[in-house]
Amino acid sequence: MPTKAKQQNNQLARGFVPYPETEGEEYMSDNMRAHFTNILNQWKKELMEEVDRTVHHMQDEAANFPDPADRASQEEEFSLELRARDRERKLIKKIDETLQLIEDNEYGWCESCGVEIGIRRLEARPTATLCIDCKTLAEIKEKQIGS
Repeated sequence: MPTKAKQQNNQLARGFVPYPETEGEEYMSDNMRAHFTNILNQWKKELMEEVDRTVHHMQDEAANFPDPADRASQEEEFSLELRARDRERKLIKKIDETLQLIEDNEYGWCESCGVEIGIRRLEARPTATLCIDCKTLAEIKEKQIGS
């Protein structure tokens, strides 16, 4: 089991300091919402920078290789990059939706049962819309339907 210091280093490596909860603080207070807004905006910024890097990489590396194998390798590399960027584009959309939930004061509660999702779960997955119990149940149902 990781030590508390190790967990804190992991959090810092991802670019944010865990929210310091104070006793008696109201769930999703202004400070908490600001904390998650900062996390989401930083994440979005990193994703957008990655999109820019991909565009520049594809422009710089684009070449018309005479060898069909080289050309196919480059096309496959570009295809994989574009697929990853497409997933990130969808994530950026989800981040924008989450930022809107924060603005509307609807962030942090499970959309299925209405209970608090929890600070640590939201720090692990800032775009989470379900509490851990509802998410677990949804995954079980998904496995049953998918089988």
